[in-house]
Amino acid sequence: MMVLLLVVLALALGFALRALLKQKRAHTELENAVRRGQPLLHEDGPASQLPGWHALTEEVNRLITENASLRQQHTDQLAQLEATLGNLREAVLIVDGANYIHLANRALREIFPGARDLINLRLELIVRSGPFLEYVRATRDGAPLARQEFEIIEGDNTLWIEASGAPIPSPDGKSQWALFVIHDMTNQRKLERMRRDFVANASHELRTPLSIIKGYVETLVDGHQTMEVADRDKFLRTIQRHSDRLKSIIDDLLTLSRLESATLGVKFASLDIAQYLEDLAEEYRRRPQATDHEIVVNFPGKLGPFEGDDEKLVHVFGNLVENALKYTPKGSRIELGATAAGADEVEFFVRDNGPGIPAADLPHIFERFYRVEKGRSRETGGTGLGLSIVKHIVQLHGGRVWAENRAEGGLVIFVRLPRQRKE
Repeated sequence: MMVLLLVVLALALGFALRALLKQKRAHTELENAVRRGQPLLHEDGPASQLPGWHALTEEVNRLITENASLRQQHTDQLAQLEATLGNLREAVLIVDGANYIHLANRALREIFPGARDLINLRLELIVRSGPFLEYVRATRDGAPLARQEFEIIEGDNTLWIEASGAPIPSPDGKSQWALFVIHDMTNQRKLERMRRDFVANASHELRTPLSIIKGYVETLVDGHQTMEVADRDKFLRTIQRHSDRLKSIIDDLLTLSRLESATLGVKFASLDIAQYLEDLAEEYRRRPQATDHEIVVNFPGKLGPFEGDDEKLVHVFGNLVENALKYTPKGSRIELGATAAGADEVEFFVRDNGPGIPAADLPHIFERFYRVEKGRSRETGGTGLGLSIVKHIVQLHGGRVWAENRAEGGLVIFVRLPRQRKE
């Protein structure tokens, strides 16, 4: 009798353990189905015979299907927005309540090129600007805010953006998001700063000779009848010198204006580089200021075909040689040359063995009115516009220009130009 009871208990325990195991497996499959977002095929499941299992799986499957539908609807809405806004020239940004980015069109990615994959990133990782992040928060909260401009520091660069925003409901309607239209104002602000600097510098440069001329003329008007002839002659020569300087500044300003004109053309023609440099060097050797300088031409054999605007390039290399003559001591050597830079470019250079330029000034010497030594430059008749004109002409040819100090002393200015006109 005892043995039979033990057998019955063992069988009952086995059935119970089997049911528990089946139920555990069923729960695991249900959990995996929810995690994957895929409906559970309860008919073939291990717990299809458990009480209430069919109703439970039906409800879970319904919730899974609804959730998948909502997610797909969310994805479709964002895709539709992306398609609609993606090609706009204005940058468009949509962020959720936690500042995660849900939409960033191509124009926005161009403003922040360092972060190409913006979707699902926190806005704080892309835009490091406390005022802008506060503007985002206030907009999302529904505060009526006018369009505002923000300055954003990106490493060594500064960006200026103008933003306007509006709160929008999230796709599920349960939270508040925000949409922003952003304009990149960086180039405009840089141009405005350049314009202000140019007007200030031009006014200063023109005021100096005009003030001197005016002062000397007033002195002559008041005292020319009693003034000594030698003093009068000295005053007139000073007026003449500063009048010439004033004319030089105006001429250079007009040259810059013509170079920046949209209608200016560059007349490309075939040039023999070796003969071109030899002729230029010979012309400057005959000038009085070159009497105590050595001007040489250096190029390695034939350099191949080259096209450029003869008249404008004379202005480029003539300016560089004149600067070398002005700012190097007597007995200095000035070297003109050219080398092939690959199959498509020629690199010209003008070297001297003078004092060179302080490293801090090198990046700025092609800016308008920039002078390394202002007093010395005015004494030698410089307007501060020559290298700006050089840069513009080089850029019109599709090339670039830069300066380097030589390790052995002196300065070299490189001009790299394409061999043929770029279409």
